[in-house]
Amino acid sequence: MSSDATSGSETVADRVDRVIADNEVVLFMKGTPQRPQCGFSQRAVGLIREHREDFTTVDVLESLPAYRDALEDHSGWETIPQTYIEGEFVGGSDILQEHEENGDLAEILPPENAGDGRPG
Repeated sequence: MSSDATSGSETVADRVDRVIADNEVVLFMKGTPQRPQCGFSQRAVGLIREHREDFTTVDVLESLPAYRDALEDHSGWETIPQTYIEGEFVGGSDILQEHEENGDLAEILPPENAGDGRPG
């Protein structure tokens, strides 16, 4: 699991675009996986971790209004957390929970070693 840090002159909107484009699984959350700052973010981390350890997180609390605006441009939703898989908006913790209950969360999360040449 990795956390993405903001570079000096990068805007929040640019960062959101870059992180979504550059990472297979991204969770925009309140806090960090080690110290989530809301129950929904904590639940999203737990659901993703049920199926993979390697995913990127972004703590939106450093600039919450700007993140809400930038994420709403991508998903049409301003609520946090938001999960993106292979560049596509999947949903928040409630949608992840629905996928888990339906048995298809493992199917929508790409295998961790996809693309590294090693067998699955």
